[in-house]
Amino acid sequence: MSDYDTICAISTALGKSAINIIRVSGSDSIRLVSSILKGIDLSKKAGGTISLARIYDKDEMLDEVLVSLFKAPKSYTKEDIVEINTHGGIYVTERVLELLIEKGCRLAEPGEFTKRAFLNGRIDLSKAESVMDMIEAETKRSLSLANKGLKGDVYKEVSALRKNIEEILLHITVNIDYPEYTDELIVSTDLCINKTDELIKLMDNTIKSAQNQRVYKEGIKTAIIGKPNVGKSSLLNKLLKEDKAIVTNIKGTTRDIVEGELNMNGIILHLIDTAGIRKTDDPIEKIGIDKTMGALNEAELVILMLDHESGITKEDLELIKLTENKNRIIVANKSDLNNMVFSLDYIDVSVLKDEGIDLLKEKIHDMFIKEEDKSTYTAISSSRHISLLKKAMESLLIANNAAKNGDFLDMVAIDLKSAYDSLGLIIGETSSDTLINELFMKFCLGK
Repeated sequence: MSDYDTICAISTALGKSAINIIRVSGSDSIRLVSSILKGIDLSKKAGGTISLARIYDKDEMLDEVLVSLFKAPKSYTKEDIVEINTHGGIYVTERVLELLIEKGCRLAEPGEFTKRAFLNGRIDLSKAESVMDMIEAETKRSLSLANKGLKGDVYKEVSALRKNIEEILLHITVNIDYPEYTDELIVSTDLCINKTDELIKLMDNTIKSAQNQRVYKEGIKTAIIGKPNVGKSSLLNKLLKEDKAIVTNIKGTTRDIVEGELNMNGIILHLIDTAGIRKTDDPIEKIGIDKTMGALNEAELVILMLDHESGITKEDLELIKLTENKNRIIVANKSDLNNMVFSLDYIDVSVLKDEGIDLLKEKIHDMFIKEEDKSTYTAISSSRHISLLKKAMESLLIANNAAKNGDFLDMVAIDLKSAYDSLGLIIGETSSDTLINELFMKFCLGK
């Protein structure tokens, strides 16, 4: 059990409800909670029990509560944990929390309970992140990925990759420590080349599969752009099946970005309807266009709208040039008015008549979801993990190339160790205090 101070926080969304839960964790949690209870001494209770008790502020009874006790190391944080189930009033919950702080508890930072679970060896870093993934899951697939992380699938995959690198490093170490064994030098070089060849192929497949999973887990940032009055807001409303954005025939109606989310066959599209891009002297419209450019830079997918009524204008040509290096789908709206042919790869739609929308959805799916090799299916799905896989891959490629060029194996080992450490950052085997603090600050208060 750790020697950290005792922390407390409300673990449920604060509001009027049947119950609220206040969580307390630390070596002094049993004594501190007992000090505000009457009719019960938690120090005499066994772990894994629930007791009925009353909470008093001096002589005033605040609430009749259920108190759950989890004794170290058999708890979420591997510390003594007490959970107080109060009635769900805002005042009573906050007053109980204030009492605990007055008695000596410290208000927990966001994610601090899970951070302690990691620091105390209860879970690895990938499991800790999966806790937050489960809270934020918006689809069945993203929930399934979070559960795989909680079960340790990410840890097992990453540990297996690190084990392969470790074996290569072991052979190189023998060669460096015992240079007189020339046979070992040949074996080490050949093994290094063959093993890194195999590992590079495995890593490549893992990264591709992980990128698929990331789309299911995190969704796709999608910006709908085009000149004014091309039908961007109408398309957003059609996709969301609600009147999210104002639609008129007046150019420049959309002055600010309008956002919405669409669950498309298990993939969340984070849709942004942007202000039409054109030259304008209107200061308010200029602000909207600046926001459009910001959304465009962050977008993972751009839906560029043209329209058959006006054809391709100078403004359209500028937008086509601006988005040529983005993941882009061009749609030509108002096909019901004039179905002229453009010399571009595009999808005909009529938002008004609900034509071509399904083709657009199919195109998005095909663009981001690739056919997977089931033998290399991965539970890895977060952007952070994928970036570290890619960093490890770069180091492996450098090591592999160096070995094939006949470089000294101790130089090859430097890049192999870099790949090993990059993978360790995924599961927390190699990490910095800054990384840990940044990750857990994203968590809910009380988790």
